[in-house]
Amino acid sequence: MAALSALVFALSWWLGLYLLARDPRKPVLVLAAVGLTSFAVVVALDAVRATSGADILGRVEVYLVVVPGIAWFAVLLELSRPRDTWRSRAGELALVGAVAAVAFVGAAMAGSVEGPLRLGHWVMFAAISSSALGAMVYAVVRRSQPRPVVGFVVIATLFFALGNAILIIPLGLVPSWLALAGTGFDVALLGLAVAIGDAFDEGQALRADMLRSFTATAVVAVLFGGQALVVLALTGHETALTVLLFTSLAVAIAINVLADPLAGILDRLAFSRSPELRADRAALRSTEAALPLRKDNPLDDVDEDTFVRLTRRALGHYGDLSKLIASPLTRLPVIDARLAARGAPDQPLERATELKALLAERIARLKPRDAGDFGTTEQWRHYNSLYFPYVVGVRAYAQSATAAGLDPVARQAWQWFVTEVPQRSLHNWQNAAARLIAADLRDSLVTAQD
Repeated sequence: MAALSALVFALSWWLGLYLLARDPRKPVLVLAAVGLTSFAVVVALDAVRATSGADILGRVEVYLVVVPGIAWFAVLLELSRPRDTWRSRAGELALVGAVAAVAFVGAAMAGSVEGPLRLGHWVMFAAISSSALGAMVYAVVRRSQPRPVVGFVVIATLFFALGNAILIIPLGLVPSWLALAGTGFDVALLGLAVAIGDAFDEGQALRADMLRSFTATAVVAVLFGGQALVVLALTGHETALTVLLFTSLAVAIAINVLADPLAGILDRLAFSRSPELRADRAALRSTEAALPLRKDNPLDDVDEDTFVRLTRRALGHYGDLSKLIASPLTRLPVIDARLAARGAPDQPLERATELKALLAERIARLKPRDAGDFGTTEQWRHYNSLYFPYVVGVRAYAQSATAAGLDPVARQAWQWFVTEVPQRSLHNWQNAAARLIAADLRDSLVTAQD
């Protein structure tokens, strides 16, 4: 039983960290990571509780067991948001907060995860089930996800099933091995579905990158977890070794999946006086990490809407070469011509750098001619919405954002954004400007193909 629990723990822990490492700035990935890693923690805690028989673990677990369901409900709400549009998350946060409050009240009423079934368990079950089912229906009605994302309805059903299966395991309503095996299978499909959706949204390949991460995780899990399982089978110190089993797996998998961020932290500590060296090492790591995400023929049979979406993503990643390296737009014929014109090698980092320069030129073309450095009329909107946030780095809507360090023109833009431009308007202008740039780039692509 410990081996099966360790397998489910390792799978869900890895998938959660993998999704988080893809882009910690995306709410849907962060929420999915919270759901998966919290599920892993509950699996580990339940295994320790079963071996130790400590009542206090059951009283702690009853609160932790509702976290995955709440997180997955939030993921469904996030997935139902309209694509490439701005909308406040206040309503979603209120819904998630209400569901969490009801679920935690049920946990307090239940008192422990152990049976028999009590009213509190039913309250927890109803809170998670009804909210997940409602979010699933809402997401299906909204149809905000693209068709190529595999079975959105199936994805929603997985969220719904996982939010309830985790409540069943500790109560012993079905054999533990069956509940663990079923939820382990669901966890695999869940993580894969979310990763596929994000990869499609970014125009990236997924198979090679995910396979490499899974293989490395499997190796470290066997090396670290296998030793603990062998000792556990040969000795009678079950509680201590069970704790050691799960902590060893958690640390080993985390170090493997989060190797790049950890390397960056170590570089800052070891090379604090060599910023150039840190920057060079970061560029090499980002290039290496992005290579498996590149598609072989990313622009083949790309329709107009998809090309606009890819352009919008590239503009959003303007200041992040590690993201631009994996952008399908690096395979534009104009990039080939520009590399050849300056005699640069055909390397991923060079292509990303050239794409960044190309985007900067296209943004500059949106600037009104002979109108000065800055303006607030309608003809300036497209240029202002891309140039100042992406090229200059004006972050007018960020918490505690100030105009410190900006040049006089950028200060004017910052003040204008803060006082006169709603965030929704800026987002809409950026989408419209991205369509203009995409049309320009697509014309060059069609000409080259002809």
